[in-house]
Amino acid sequence: MAISVWEQSTYFAPKDLVIVGCGFVGLWTAYEAIHQNPKLNITILERGTIPSGASTRNAGFSCFGSVSELISDIQLMGEAAMLETVKMRYDGLQRIQEVFKAKEIDYNQWGGYELFEGKKTSKNKKASKANKGVSSDESGLYDISKLESDIAYLNKILAPALKTPKKNGKYLPIYTNASKDIKKLGFQGIEALAFNQLEGQLNSAKLVLALQKAVQAKGVQILFNTEVKKFKSHKKGVTITTNLEAVLETKQFLVCTNGFAKQLIPSLDVVPARGQVFVTEPIKNLKFKGCFHFDEGYYYFRNLGNRLLLGGARNADFKNEKTYSLETSATIQKVLEDFMMQRILPKGSKKPKIELRWSGTMGMGSIKKPIIEQLQPNVYCAVRMSGMGVAIAPIVAKKALKLMKG
Repeated sequence: MAISVWEQSTYFAPKDLVIVGCGFVGLWTAYEAIHQNPKLNITILERGTIPSGASTRNAGFSCFGSVSELISDIQLMGEAAMLETVKMRYDGLQRIQEVFKAKEIDYNQWGGYELFEGKKTSKNKKASKANKGVSSDESGLYDISKLESDIAYLNKILAPALKTPKKNGKYLPIYTNASKDIKKLGFQGIEALAFNQLEGQLNSAKLVLALQKAVQAKGVQILFNTEVKKFKSHKKGVTITTNLEAVLETKQFLVCTNGFAKQLIPSLDVVPARGQVFVTEPIKNLKFKGCFHFDEGYYYFRNLGNRLLLGGARNADFKNEKTYSLETSATIQKVLEDFMMQRILPKGSKKPKIELRWSGTMGMGSIKKPIIEQLQPNVYCAVRMSGMGVAIAPIVAKKALKLMKG
């Protein structure tokens, strides 16, 4: 399609900032940028009809890390890096609640649990081998005898770092041992539970739409079905070639395509990770509300009204889940269904019908810290959200803008 003179002088006129990716990081960056400087001319490019990565295709968790996951992260990247990353996630969740009302995004802070099966009850040895936390035994299972000490340790280092709520001058504990709730929640083969009172859940697509409306109301332009083919940095800015006839010019160029970042910038330490999810039909007398984690966060589930939303299990087939494909796989879907019947629903429950199955593409790498870097003159990236894009995106956006101003 040839571009008209009117389009050339408006839609495709030179910009101050072009952002690639209309997911959480791209939208939050545009939101913060236009509020800092309302005169900026900003365009977001999105190759899908709607954001097509993970922002609208996740489980809708408002979380910042479970006990076994954070213990494992300390071993992987050290205590300081873990604290820095978790603080970004926590601060991001506070920012979401500052900007948007709970009703706008279906936010509910019902808390979150982590389930531990213990040493004797594991039936998923293949998945359990992925566990490499410092409190794991030789089989790869989390050592629940260390749960109390791990909870105490995380509360001690996290509460002051995150500046969580206080009572009588003391920080309230973030994590507590909630093993007494196992029977009430109806789980099978679970020997321990940890509870995080600060976790919640939301509708991630409603959050994306709320951000879109907010930035567009301030004059930010979003071009959907527009794929960046290549870009070239020069002294005055960046020239961007897309699938459209027009060539875009911008002073600064920010890549926020997360799991797809390597397609534009092959040198980045980012690999795609498919996150598969399903939702059941309504389940009569569903026993729980809130967000739930298992196996260092590789499995995650929540209630969606009186339906069960369950996702994860990519550690059962790491090799084939490093893919850009948005199809679901029979292998992972079966593992998830087995987990539902063997762990989540009460013994003897009738298997519910699965109403929807889908997947999203996360951005992972050698560590879980996001990449916020200048790549070339006037070219920047903010990618690798490590499955925590909902939480961490608002703070990643602020850091990216600070870097670009510098």
